[in-house]
Amino acid sequence: MIRKTTLLPVLIAALLSAFVVTPAGTAAAATVTAQQVRVTIESITPDVPRKPADEIKVIGKLTNTGTTPLAAPMMRLRPARQPFSSRAAMEEYLAGGFVSDYGAAHSVITLPAIAPGGTAAFELKTTPMALTLSRFGVYPLGVELLNAGLPVTTVRTFLTYAPPNAKPPKNRIAFALPIIDQPRRGPDDVFIDDNLRTSLLGSGRLADLLRIAKSQPKNVTWFVDPALLDDVQAMSAGEQYKVRPKAGGEIKRPRDTAAAQWLDELRAALATQNVVATPYADPDVTALAHQGLDEETAKAITISGAKARTLLKRDVPTATAWPPAGKIDDDALDLLTVGGVTTVLLDADNLTTSARPNPTADAALTVPPAVTPDAATTIDSVSGPVRALVADPGLSRTLELQKGVPGSSTLQKQRFVAETAMIAGEQGVTAPRSLVVAPPRRWNPNPTHVTNLLKTAAGLPWLTGVPLTSIKQTKASAPRAGLTYTDADRKAELSRKYLESVRRVAGKAALTSGITSGHAPSAFDTAVLRLTSSAWRVKSGIGAREARQVEAKVGESLAKVYITGSAQGRTRSLAGQEGQIPVSVKNGRDEPVSLTVQVTSDSTDLLEIVSDGKPQRLDIGPGQSGTIQVKMRVKVSGDSLVTIQLRTLDGKAYQKPAKLTIRTTGYTQIALVIVGGALSVMLAAVVMRVLRRRSERRVAKTAKSRESERV
Repeated sequence: MIRKTTLLPVLIAALLSAFVVTPAGTAAAATVTAQQVRVTIESITPDVPRKPADEIKVIGKLTNTGTTPLAAPMMRLRPARQPFSSRAAMEEYLAGGFVSDYGAAHSVITLPAIAPGGTAAFELKTTPMALTLSRFGVYPLGVELLNAGLPVTTVRTFLTYAPPNAKPPKNRIAFALPIIDQPRRGPDDVFIDDNLRTSLLGSGRLADLLRIAKSQPKNVTWFVDPALLDDVQAMSAGEQYKVRPKAGGEIKRPRDTAAAQWLDELRAALATQNVVATPYADPDVTALAHQGLDEETAKAITISGAKARTLLKRDVPTATAWPPAGKIDDDALDLLTVGGVTTVLLDADNLTTSARPNPTADAALTVPPAVTPDAATTIDSVSGPVRALVADPGLSRTLELQKGVPGSSTLQKQRFVAETAMIAGEQGVTAPRSLVVAPPRRWNPNPTHVTNLLKTAAGLPWLTGVPLTSIKQTKASAPRAGLTYTDADRKAELSRKYLESVRRVAGKAALTSGITSGHAPSAFDTAVLRLTSSAWRVKSGIGAREARQVEAKVGESLAKVYITGSAQGRTRSLAGQEGQIPVSVKNGRDEPVSLTVQVTSDSTDLLEIVSDGKPQRLDIGPGQSGTIQVKMRVKVSGDSLVTIQLRTLDGKAYQKPAKLTIRTTGYTQIALVIVGGALSVMLAAVVMRVLRRRSERRVAKTAKSRESERV
């Protein structure tokens, strides 16, 4: 039905000669090109005609965007007689492939002349019977503009016909819709810009997502990033919040009631819907796996569940993961499963079948396989089998409007109807299959379009809506190749250089909790996770700036616990062969800390630490100091360096070590000798004096006795 040919202009001219009669008086009319007009298809009803006599109505408008009047514009329908044979043929048709079996023009109408800048409405009608449609299928339908009898442009779309006797398989379909943003706060809860507030208001992106959620669509699974809810909560929880403008400094803003209302309404809208929590801040899981930051993924999953439960006031599962861009490799898959993930939602390019490049269309397009594979399959991980759900790229594109395409909402809805009908009617398939539709994670949806498309899906006879988590592998599931992760995918990750800075910050942040009682989660855990967000893939400058901010704040926190009185170059004296030196640690934090102090001698041949360098534990209350006594033994007098290192209870070094000079002398021994000698001299003097006195007394007594004898 559709083929490429180099004789396309000749064939078009031949067709026009058969079907177009140039009105008299138009030979001199100025040529009008497609760039000078805009044909907008506003509606095509019904979505699916079911009976031969059902009226098919195409309503639209024609706008003259050029400078040349449209003298005699005509609108008509150009249907084809045969349905498409495959989704690949549909793709080729939209890419401009030649239609060889266009039937006669239908519903030809002539509009009044349209001046430059003017608009005229049109309405084209027909029926399946008039189009000679007899069997279930998807047919090409062109809405063509002619001016002065010459073709100007054709809007290509689809017409799906499902007569009463058609009984196609009823396929299961699930929609995965993300509510994911980029991190908006720094480590001190200061917002990096005002963009979050803008997104929550009016026609902002997050405001539109709330509108979709409030419409209570059936069988939608919402992927919500608790980091976004956390940021919104921070805007509305206190009396005020702070914003850091590009010019620097901080701006104080009052509590945002609009943010509080958005969160309350989202919580109410999701109360009865299917919700999955993404890992906190939507980390770049593959990049973390490749750079060895394994702990951050598990931490993001754990914190995600707790935050979602608090902010949505319900239990929110975390066992289903949707990695950035829907792509992972085996290393990232293992990280997710270790964190408790049992199901992954992936892009079709990441878990391929036999899709082949389309040589006739844009390089970004691919020709779908002859038969659309079931969305569910199983892949292996280090933790065992994992359920993989693959989003259909063609169906997923229909959730978003095409930029610069007039009437895009109607055309996208027609394509969704046609694609799903084509899948149901694929030859050789009778068993129902599962389909998954998932837009880009940071999509900017049109709420009216999305809501209408979801309602249309619910009414199609060949579809039945189901929650994403209910889709499982069946006998209809086709085998798929293993995970495909290309060099281009690796280049899209957060860079090695950037993640090295994140690793450094994460290591320091872990120390702030490593000295707390019970190793309570660090206040910086969420700040570090925000640095791992996949949002920084395309905003690396902002990510690097925030990494510096977090590192500075972590450094300030670490500096609040320090060794007092022993800065580099400080000297203390130790008299004698043995003695004790006190080492004091100050806790400037507002919570108790527990750590160890390790003192080692840099010159063991001069000075020995009696404790053999074993760390001594200190438990210090908030705002208080703790002291240990370090016993030392002098081997050789002189100056010796000792190193004082604070450590966490599990042995990790806390801050840089401090150096202390110990000046040792032998003064105590000399003093004892001197004192001993002095005492000996004094004792000898006393003894001699006593003896002298005794001798004097003896001489005096003898003299007295002699004198008595004389008398």
